[in-house]
Amino acid sequence: MKRHVATALFVLLAVIPLVAQAPKGWKVRPDRSASASDPDAAGNIKFVTMGTGFHATNPQAAVYWDPANTATGTYTLKGTFTLMKPSGHTNYYGLVLGGSGLEGPSQNYLYFLVAQDGTWLIKRREGDASTQDVAKMASDAVKKPDASGKSINALEVRVAPNKIDYLVNGTTVHSTPKTGLTAKTDGIYGIRVNHLLEVHIDGFGVSKS
Repeated sequence: MKRHVATALFVLLAVIPLVAQAPKGWKVRPDRSASASDPDAAGNIKFVTMGTGFHATNPQAAVYWDPANTATGTYTLKGTFTLMKPSGHTNYYGLVLGGSGLEGPSQNYLYFLVAQDGTWLIKRREGDASTQDVAKMASDAVKKPDASGKSINALEVRVAPNKIDYLVNGTTVHSTPKTGLTAKTDGIYGIRVNHLLEVHIDGFGVSKS
């Protein structure tokens, strides 16, 4: 019993300390690097309301969500992401969907992200340590940083009864059937930003198809 209580307390502490730095109702779960060759930066994760959207500053990777934000059935999830400046190497940011158990060791979600090198990525997270690649590819649809160091990419996931379409800046870059790793799309939706990034998010939300 003591072991279960200790585990629950550890998970709770992993999420709660950063909630004060998030908009009301939102939760923040850091995903700290375990790689000595790719360490996190110093400082605290910050996720704040800014203008009509949100602003994420990520010395460590994190997932952001409001438990009230759930979607089921057929729907479209959107968000426009402005990368404020490139990091020293490729790091991804974008949309989370079909989430459950996000505060505990059984966290589960699908995510669709882009990076400064012009690639997009679809993955499934199952538990604290397990992530599985669904697809990854370079695409001209993904905007790379311009001379100022910024890039703007509008991401969209369209969930239909039997398939899912993934769009970047209005272009469908990939589709998957609603089977296997991409079978689960009902649940919490949110945002993921990997470490060493600063990203502004506008137009985030779900519409029913």
